[in-house]
Amino acid sequence: MSSTNSSGYEGFTAEERAAMKEHARELKTSARRGSRADKAAQAVQDVLAKIAEMPEPDRVMAERVHAVVTANAPTLAPKLWYGMPAYALDGKVVCFFQSAEKFKSRYATLGFSDQAKLDEGTMWASAFALTEVTAAVEARIAALVKQAVG
Repeated sequence: MSSTNSSGYEGFTAEERAAMKEHARELKTSARRGSRADKAAQAVQDVLAKIAEMPEPDRVMAERVHAVVTANAPTLAPKLWYGMPAYALDGKVVCFFQSAEKFKSRYATLGFSDQAKLDEGTMWASAFALTEVTAAVEARIAALVKQAVG
């Protein structure tokens, strides 16, 4: 097999490397912050600032996802996770919003970690493509995050 075969593993993409560096910065910043309340308040501000940086339509969708998650699952704490808005329970990420722009994808993603209680039989969805956040989509997100922490 030739070493120039383009179908082989070529390492992380530039976007993936940037996300890992961003995560390392997030961990360092969190470790330097003061009390638990200070950390929580600053984490919310960090998430809102990250959302504000997003280009449209990602920003609009992220704002709606943030509002729906915080209203329907108040036990989830907003935080940055690999440079993305995420929502954690006891420090462990349950769900996150990934903008389309982040990894040059054609759609944004609402993803759930293995911490989310979405289990349905032997197979279930753990990520959802988003192209627009309508009232129906908001209702589906609300139901998912309630189930995820249920």
